[in-house]
Amino acid sequence: MGGIKVNIFWFRRDLRTEDNKGLFFSLSTGACQALPLFIFDSDILEQLTSRTDKRVDFIIQSLKNIEQQLGGNLLCAYGKPENIFEHLCNTYNIGAVYCNEDYEPYAVNRDSTVRDLLTKKGIRFIDFKDQVIFSKKDILKPDKTPYTVFTPYSARWKSKFEEDPTFFTTNFASCSLIKNIVNPVQYPVFPEPHPKVKFFSKVPSHEQIGFLSAGFSATPFPHINPESLINYGKTRDYPHIAGGTSRLGMYIRFGVVSIRRLVTIAHDSSPEWLNELIWREFFQSIIYHFPYSADNPFKQKYSAIRWRNNSEEIEKWCLGKTGYPIVDAGMRELNETGYMHNRVRMITASFFTKHLLADWRIGEAWFASKLLDYDLAANVGNWQWAAGCGCDAAPYFRIFNPAEQARKFDVANKYIYRWVPELKNGGDNISYPEPIVDHKFARERALQVYRDSLNEI
Repeated sequence: MGGIKVNIFWFRRDLRTEDNKGLFFSLSTGACQALPLFIFDSDILEQLTSRTDKRVDFIIQSLKNIEQQLGGNLLCAYGKPENIFEHLCNTYNIGAVYCNEDYEPYAVNRDSTVRDLLTKKGIRFIDFKDQVIFSKKDILKPDKTPYTVFTPYSARWKSKFEEDPTFFTTNFASCSLIKNIVNPVQYPVFPEPHPKVKFFSKVPSHEQIGFLSAGFSATPFPHINPESLINYGKTRDYPHIAGGTSRLGMYIRFGVVSIRRLVTIAHDSSPEWLNELIWREFFQSIIYHFPYSADNPFKQKYSAIRWRNNSEEIEKWCLGKTGYPIVDAGMRELNETGYMHNRVRMITASFFTKHLLADWRIGEAWFASKLLDYDLAANVGNWQWAAGCGCDAAPYFRIFNPAEQARKFDVANKYIYRWVPELKNGGDNISYPEPIVDHKFARERALQVYRDSLNEI
């Protein structure tokens, strides 16, 4: 341990300077300056299936915005977090490492490893609740066990929030504290004993971390339209309506916008949207208390389901060539843009697990590789909901009829025609495939397989 004394603030799922609780407190100690840090975690990045990933583009853009707001003062690193902190401890006299909590299994284990490393060196690891309003043990049943059904969880969440809405949405403004940040000219030259451990005194290029630009750009700070949120309950199920949903998922996932700000807006303007934000926290609670559910059915008896996993059918689903227009529209939108409307996510997931009898984990992994707003807790929770094996899932015998869903939620086929344009001329275009499975047959087959696997009559 040597060099100048600093507190480190570790950016993770909180890529903003405004209303960032951990950043605020790292700048407020007065004991020493703060060193802002972002780690391109090699354990995460090496799992990405493509070296051109729009989410990496978005992270780099967001970091450049942070760098500008901090006057150029942002240290970046690439490698395993524990190795990065080992090097930092040998370079700086570190008082404490500040960060905001993360509840996914990998993050919990990562933070435990880093905490142990720092503790052995006499350095405090201080984390804050920032990406949710209520976390971990904030919302529990009277017997102190976690809720596993959304409705009572939501009721308790709202009851607790109404005790003091102003307190729970406190804004942690950091602008006046930026002067307490270490200047980049004070960064020492870091040794690089291993090629997978790198430090950068400014935001690195794609190539410096092993990627290529995907050519993706997004508005740095999302515009929140109160009018669309007021009408959210009426418009959210219709994928053809521009502005029918908030489209804030990516910004929420990476913490570019404060959840406290969003909950304040939702509380004042849209109870339906507030419910969606509460669903997000419910799934965060589930993944924290039941980490096995990240890659196994929450209802463990559903492990007995005998999935067909027909590779040819799965490929057609991935490519949007199932012969079911609403399903194909959703998959093509996802593949091209990294976004899919939530109603269509439910339809495509139901089709995958029920019509094709394909393992929900395969579909979840495809979404994980494509969604700009990919969130493990929410994605797993919603896929298990569709498959019937989740904590508060639709019953297995609830099977969407894709054609009926399209008639109900895609008025005049506007959404379908946008993404499946070959159907515009009356639907007789020979380039569009026949359905890969008959709906009635698939429904009866799914019901039988579920009954047999679960030993239900």
